[in-house]
Amino acid sequence: MIIGIPKEIKNNENRVALTPAGVAEFKKHGHIVYVQASAGENSGFSDKAYAEAGAELLPTIEDVYSIAEMIIKVKEPIASEYPLIKKDQLLFTYFHFASSEPLTYAMIEREAVCLAYETVEKADLSLPLLVPMSEVAGRMSIQEGAKYLEKPLKGKGILLGGVPGVPPAKVLVLGGGIVGTQAAKMAAGFGAQVTIMDVSLARLRYLSDVMPANVTTVMSNHYNIVEAITTADLVIGAVLIPGAKAPHLITRDMLKLMAPGTVVVDVAVDQGGCIETCTPTTHEDPTFIIDDIVHYCVANMPGAVPYTSTLALTNATLPYALQLANKGWRKACEDNEELRKGLNVANGKIVYRGVADAWGLPFNEVESVLNDLATA
Repeated sequence: MIIGIPKEIKNNENRVALTPAGVAEFKKHGHIVYVQASAGENSGFSDKAYAEAGAELLPTIEDVYSIAEMIIKVKEPIASEYPLIKKDQLLFTYFHFASSEPLTYAMIEREAVCLAYETVEKADLSLPLLVPMSEVAGRMSIQEGAKYLEKPLKGKGILLGGVPGVPPAKVLVLGGGIVGTQAAKMAAGFGAQVTIMDVSLARLRYLSDVMPANVTTVMSNHYNIVEAITTADLVIGAVLIPGAKAPHLITRDMLKLMAPGTVVVDVAVDQGGCIETCTPTTHEDPTFIIDDIVHYCVANMPGAVPYTSTLALTNATLPYALQLANKGWRKACEDNEELRKGLNVANGKIVYRGVADAWGLPFNEVESVLNDLATA
């Protein structure tokens, strides 16, 4: 198969979808890999390293899209990329369709095959291609939140861990999944007083067992959230419903219950956000203020630490990408239930229910689309 690795062009997205080591693996299996020149530079991988691994370098993003049968990316295509995508071209990347109606319609119109990292799912319901970036984003949420609590950045002027004789900051984490767990661990490590909420009692029992003494577990409901935000200094939104929009746990009218200078970091913003007032921002302009509350809503947080993020992501994606290349996407999805759940759009049809429901569009069973293609 012909594999294409374009340079990411989303604002301040510094990651790359394949390392030179990944190129070598594809070459070992007999595939051809084209990499756009300078695609890996911001992640610490030179064009020379890609060439030595066996990749062929192309000068422009247009060249990569025009020649590749499978495009491997990190972030969803942006509007300037839509016209470059060909019918039946396989795109393997993060899509987050449920938060972008224009992207959804564009991929349907282009009749691309869209296999989303974030909905590849194991039998135990874990999301193996979301986990590594969730780990990075969860840890970064505390790092960024601590920074924006500083007074020059319009925060309360509180040191997250306090000092002897001065109490630490109060951190509220909404969601006890991968992001929330990593955020709580980082905040606890700083010495903050941490509350983590989740709707699963079983998950709360687990977190209670593994977390340090400065982390308190609380059942997530509207009453408890309202009570907690009145004293929180930093709020982390870490709620995920795979492939669907995140629910709004903090609404606009709830901001008035929070003290001025409180910081909210919505890690779920690329899935619509669990804080109603959050809209996606960039690393270039990461925050805005509503009702004296500092909002940090960068949709690609791991892009700020591209070396770590690229290695963590490609460690997880490469085995799946090799299956797609070795077998072709149809056979790979027939053979592997995990990959089949990653299919969101195929043959101009939505095949993931969460995406269809988000935009009120028809849902098609994956199996019926695969059968239609097999008999076409």
